[in-house]
Amino acid sequence: MKSEPSMRSCGLYVHVPFCETKCGYCDFYSVAIYERRPPEALLACLVRELRERSDQRTSPLRTVFVGGGTPTILPVEQLSELFTPLHRLAATDRVVEFTVEANPATLDDAKLAVLVDAGVDRISMGAQSFDPADLTVLERLHSPDDIAPSVALARRHGIRRLNLDLIFGIPHQTLASWQRSLERALGLEVDHIACYGLTYEPGTRLTKQLRQGRISPCDEGLAAEMYEWAVDRLSDAGYEQYEISNFARPGQQCLHNLIYWRNEDYIGAGPSAAGYVNGERYKNIADVAGYIRRIRENGRAVMESEHLTGSAAAADTLMMQLRLNEGVDAGAFISRHGDVAWRQIATCAARWERLGMVALDERRLGLTRKGRLVADAVLVELLAALDEPCAVRAPDQYPPLRILTAKV
Repeated sequence: MKSEPSMRSCGLYVHVPFCETKCGYCDFYSVAIYERRPPEALLACLVRELRERSDQRTSPLRTVFVGGGTPTILPVEQLSELFTPLHRLAATDRVVEFTVEANPATLDDAKLAVLVDAGVDRISMGAQSFDPADLTVLERLHSPDDIAPSVALARRHGIRRLNLDLIFGIPHQTLASWQRSLERALGLEVDHIACYGLTYEPGTRLTKQLRQGRISPCDEGLAAEMYEWAVDRLSDAGYEQYEISNFARPGQQCLHNLIYWRNEDYIGAGPSAAGYVNGERYKNIADVAGYIRRIRENGRAVMESEHLTGSAAAADTLMMQLRLNEGVDAGAFISRHGDVAWRQIATCAARWERLGMVALDERRLGLTRKGRLVADAVLVELLAALDEPCAVRAPDQYPPLRILTAKV
């Protein structure tokens, strides 16, 4: 069943690939900002791509998310160069959420003034841990003492919607140290907390250390205990779990990420950025020089794209929506992908329902709390039931569902 062009609102993701240094666990595309790569040329091309893509969109923007990399590492002048056109887009389309990623100690009064003037109303901060030993293993540059002042500074500039990212399952991390980190995050009274399990991604320094025997991975049983404790503690503190790794106070869910997880349209701009518009999934080249060259030549930097149809499109929806506590809505899924695909999935899911791993009825399919601990295994079988490989990305290249996995 072919999907119809979307007339819904969509999101905009802007990838700023600059970091001060590359963290050892990170597999997102990033480069050192002053390592023979001054930002001016890239920003000019990024602004051009934004203009090209915004002129061609068929749906108004609902959310804007600027990530990376570390967008807030940009000097004030370059930050303003990027956020001026973003402000025009956000104001024209009346976006309801405008998020920027930041690391602790990369914010100051001048940068926050630029962000606020541009309409930014939400900051997602990569705290990762309040334990110095954890931050050393992760090769983070900030200290635990940088986090609270950065949160306070954002609030002084009027930004109330704040997220803290935390990582568990770090080598040498204990349940007690994880509990202390989460308690310190709760003490800052932010409205959103994301708890990601550490993964060892191919090509990262952390994975190399693991293979060389220089570090030992966290025991999976301990990591599961950390996760389950966090679910209970955050619930007790008034946070609702709405996705495998994400928790929010009522009404404070990340609307942009919900667009991803509900498999709705979003535009991606910048090196390595991905987009999904009217059934076409695309990805830009993950190289600054290549991105600049392609944008200068024709205003686009797409490295690969594919129009998702049939069971490949159904698999894409299943993969993303199963992350959510709300699960997969049967009626919407059938309307979008047909009843044959739903019957294939539901037949396979019945076995997992008997094991207590999924909840399944005529209205929805979702993971149970027990099922989230083995979600990757559930998903592999459900995808196989559709009897066709996923387009563009193989199943093992999708954002993993298992709780022992790092950030989407």
